Amino acid sequence: MTGDFHTDSLNPANRVRILNGQFHPLNLAQTVDAIFAGLGAGRHGWLCTVNVSILMMMRSNWCLQNFVDRAVLTVADGQPLVWCASWFGWFLPERVAGVDLIDALCARAAREGKRVYLLGSTEVTIGRAAQRLRERHANLHVDWAHGYFSQDQSIAQADYIRASRADILFVGIGVPRQENFIDEQWDRLGVGMAIGVGGSFDVVGGRRLRAPVWMQKSGLEWIFRTIQEPRRLFPRYLITNSKMIWLVLLELLKTNRAN
Repeated sequence: MTGDFHTDSLNPANRVRILNGQFHPLNLAQTVDAIFAGLGAGRHGWLCTVNVSILMMMRSNWCLQNFVDRAVLTVADGQPLVWCASWFGWFLPERVAGVDLIDALCARAAREGKRVYLLGSTEVTIGRAAQRLRERHANLHVDWAHGYFSQDQSIAQADYIRASRADILFVGIGVPRQENFIDEQWDRLGVGMAIGVGGSFDVVGGRRLRAPVWMQKSGLEWIFRTIQEPRRLFPRYLITNSKMIWLVLLELLKTNRAN
């Protein structure tokens, strides 16, 4: 079950609510600490990194919304969400991105002897990602597999992950496919923590560039990503960002009227 992962410092009552999402007010270091505290206590669960696009997708995808609601940890993977929290009277300390979590958790796993598994992207890219992580973090035990497997192969893939004895599983096969895989195969995976990381392996493996830090902090990383993949990302960001702005404005108007 996923509900046993919570520690005293992660009281559900302290979650930050933004529209249909509920976030833990944690920075990157605190998120890593919470995960390893749970692993050390033998607990199990999944973490969701939710950005604006995923938050909007959740509104029309009940299964995705339900999966995120059942996560033991949910962090804001988007600077606009950090800003929105303050508009509603809440506080989120910083954006916690999936690509940053991969590196930070692998660094800690290497020090503490935990095993990680990377699932996603192409055979070449995921292999390069694993190699780069091993080069950065000495003694890291990492196994991996590409993400181009069929639904019929999901059970076998889950069995491979269990056989690896991984403590932390990163799944980067796109939303909501990665969430569906974790949910459907949860009892077979045998991991302590599973995290959907979207296209992060393309960045870790060097297939895509990461936006400069100033763009990340300014909430403009989506522009940098769109320049690299305009045909796929421009329509998505246009729709989801516009929808988010509209819904936030409506919520703020409702709040002001109530006060």
